[in-house]
Amino acid sequence: MYDTQYPGTAVQRLKAVHERVKVIAADGTLNGPWEEARRRILWAGGLRDLPDAAPGAGYTGHSFNDWNHVDLTTMNDETADNQNDGSVKGIAVGNRLGNGIRVASLPELGSGGSWSTCAMGCNQDPPNDVAHIQFRSRIAFKLVWVPNEQYDTFVLVDDDGKLLAKGKPSDGPDALPHLRERMMNFKIMEGSKYASAAEQIAKEA
Repeated sequence: MYDTQYPGTAVQRLKAVHERVKVIAADGTLNGPWEEARRRILWAGGLRDLPDAAPGAGYTGHSFNDWNHVDLTTMNDETADNQNDGSVKGIAVGNRLGNGIRVASLPELGSGGSWSTCAMGCNQDPPNDVAHIQFRSRIAFKLVWVPNEQYDTFVLVDDDGKLLAKGKPSDGPDALPHLRERMMNFKIMEGSKYASAAEQIAKEA
């Protein structure tokens, strides 16, 4: 399968990720302790939990744990070694991720690889972020913190901003990424299609 708009997308892998997201959306783990929920998000995205690996060598301890590394991108083998030529603003020129992608990606989801790429720039239309520019790939999902009083709930949305899953970790705000990270995460989405689901949930609270 081939995505004509974003030809770097590993389409079958993206579909397999969406099937796994359905599992974690229904099994209650996204409402469990944050680190357990985060590990399940990694699993759904086709990534290994590698908190002790070196950065650039498959380390995923930062994945979904800060404001920025929240895009689960499924890129094909031909684009995994793509570098940032400067087109993605705010990201280091180069941004060599290929080796880490190969180490951390779970093979059973199909060809290509997965990575938690940087979301900054996603509020532009079209998105000017690492997934869409450096890898020429859609995202399978994005984690967005809901702008309620404590920013203690998150959503997973797809490349069109459609809600796929939501969670409210049971161990409370102190166990989550720092409040500043959660607030900044929503701020970079604000005004874009990726913020809509989180905004709606905040209104309903």
